[in-house]
Amino acid sequence: MAIMAPSFSSLVFTVRRCEPELVAPAKPTPHEFKQLSDLDNRDSLRFQIPIIQFYKYNPSMQGRDPVKLIREAPSQILVFYYPFAGRLREGPGAKLMVECTGEGVMFIEADADVSLDQFGHAIHPPFLCMDELLYDVPIIDHLALLLKVTRLRFSGFIFALRLNHLMSDAPSIVQFMNAMGEMARGVCAPSIPPVWQRELLNARNLPQVTCTYHEFDELVKPQSLIINFLHELACCSFFCGSTLVFAIRKNIPHHLGKYSTFEVLTASLWRCRSIALSPDPEDQVRFIFMNNMRAILNLRYQERPIFFF
Repeated sequence: MAIMAPSFSSLVFTVRRCEPELVAPAKPTPHEFKQLSDLDNRDSLRFQIPIIQFYKYNPSMQGRDPVKLIREAPSQILVFYYPFAGRLREGPGAKLMVECTGEGVMFIEADADVSLDQFGHAIHPPFLCMDELLYDVPIIDHLALLLKVTRLRFSGFIFALRLNHLMSDAPSIVQFMNAMGEMARGVCAPSIPPVWQRELLNARNLPQVTCTYHEFDELVKPQSLIINFLHELACCSFFCGSTLVFAIRKNIPHHLGKYSTFEVLTASLWRCRSIALSPDPEDQVRFIFMNNMRAILNLRYQERPIFFF
C-alpha cells in the first residue's frame, strides 16, 4: 500500500507497508489476569504513546535485514514480558485489567522510497510524518503494543511503536526496548528481569486517607474559561533546545537565583498559556506533571528495582 507523506516543508515520499501481523511469544506463557493499579485506571492515562527512532546505515549490518532481526526479537522477549502479548479488558466499575492471552503484539513491515539524509540533519519534534511512518489499526485500543519497522532507501531504517500508556511509562518502555535489543543480539534472557508489582500503587481496602492530595480534588465549579475554549485547544509538542533555554535564562532577574531547566521551561510555558487564555484572577487553576517514584519505592521496600509497566 502506498502512502504519500509530506514531511517538514516539502519532502514527499511513498511508504509501502505489508499487512499487519501478530508476533506471539516464542514459548507458552501463563494465561492469567493482571490487575492494573488504582493510578493506572485514571482516564487521563487511557491513550496511546507514539515513539519513533531513526537509524542510519551501520557497516556491521551489511547484508542483514533489520526487519527480520527486529521481527524475531519480540517473540523472544515476550516470553518474559508476556503481559504485552495480552489484551486490555474492562472489568467491574470500568476498571481495566490485562488478560494475558499470549496473542502477541502487532508488527508491521514497510519500505519507504526516501533516504535518511533527506529528512535533514536535525530530526526532532514536531515530526510531521508520524502518522505515515507509524500506522494505526482499528483494534489498537485493545492492544498493548504495536511495532513498525520501515526500511529506507540506501540502507538505514525507522523503528516506530505505539504504546498503550496504561501498560507502561517512558522508563519501562525503554527497558523493554533495551531488552528486545539484547534478544536481537542473541542473549537468552534480559539483563533486567521484568517486575509487575502494581499492588504497591493500590489503595488499602478499606481506603485510609493519610494525606490530602489537592491535585485529585474536583473543582467546585467548572472552569467556564476552559469549557469555552475547549473546542479551540490543540495538543502540540515543542522541542526546546539549549539555545532556547539559554535565551529564556538571560531574561531571568539575577536576584531570583538559579533554577533548573525544568523550572525555567515550565514557568515560561505557564506564562504563555495564561496570556493566551487570560483566566479570571479569581479562577482556581492547577499545573500537574508526572514524576518518577521508582527510587522512592526502591528505598522503602529494598527490593528489585521497579521498572516494568
